Amino acid sequence: MTDIPMLLEDYLNYMETIKGVSPNTVKEYFLDLRTFFRFIKQRYKLVEQDLKFDDINISDVDLDLISKLGIQDLHAYISYADKKRENNNYTKSRKVASLRSFFDYLYSKVNLIDKNPAEALEFPKKENRHPVYLTLEQSESLLNNVLENKNEEYRKRDYAIIMLFLNCGLRLSELASIDIDKIKDNDTLSVIGKGNKERTIFLNEACVSAIKDYLEIRPQNSKDSKAMFISKRKNRMSNRAIQHMIDRYLEKSGLDPSIYSTHKLRHTAATLMYKYGNVDIRALQEILGHESVSTTQIYTHIDDDRLRDAIKSNPLSNRKNKKS
Repeated sequence: MTDIPMLLEDYLNYMETIKGVSPNTVKEYFLDLRTFFRFIKQRYKLVEQDLKFDDINISDVDLDLISKLGIQDLHAYISYADKKRENNNYTKSRKVASLRSFFDYLYSKVNLIDKNPAEALEFPKKENRHPVYLTLEQSESLLNNVLENKNEEYRKRDYAIIMLFLNCGLRLSELASIDIDKIKDNDTLSVIGKGNKERTIFLNEACVSAIKDYLEIRPQNSKDSKAMFISKRKNRMSNRAIQHMIDRYLEKSGLDPSIYSTHKLRHTAATLMYKYGNVDIRALQEILGHESVSTTQIYTHIDDDRLRDAIKSNPLSNRKNKKS
């Protein structure tokens, strides 16, 4: 990262090395806070009026400037994100989280400011968005398209990858980082999730079979001997390579890759488990590696048939008005 003041660099190092936040999340914090400081320099008229926003250098942001900031500045920034950058509530919430985390670090962790202006900063009201997911039929179609690949190595590799997505609800980064030695007793898998937290995934029969089939023909001369999934160049498959592979099969299945993605396959796994498996919401939280059960609860609003059946199951549902 370039164009970064020392205070911000220290904070990002703290988040990654002490708090164990993933590099991707640290990058998001940096981008959010860089946008914030560019806005502040504009707001305080510290740059030429005609200077393009993306050209504003923040390397000179120091403690004197930060100490002047109040809750009004933070509100103004979120308003700017809403009106000028057209950020949705999810993105604005992430920006609020970045500000709250940064100012809490300055106030309570390193004691560099006398007051925390972000302490009273509220999150925007959440939008009740239902997760996008594949139906059972679409999932079957996707898997069938994989089986049409004439290259045995890629067919078995890609089938195992998609089976893990659709059955276990893994994140893309979790799947790409799977090592062979993380599979224990043939039916459990350890993955490193958000916040560098390790969790155990229990593999069903279909996943065990798909992995076994792939490992029988997995290249032995790979450059990464631990990596489960190997690329054409004999390296560990990257996040991007897996995403591109999924996109190709989605297109072959008549599904739009701009709507569906590896993350939507994760949603699909959770939806299928909840809809067909009568999975307890707490168990689903553990499977998906959600920090809070409130995140998992989006899957409780997707099954109208289950809600309809629940109402019909009421013992009073068949009661008739005897006077009519």
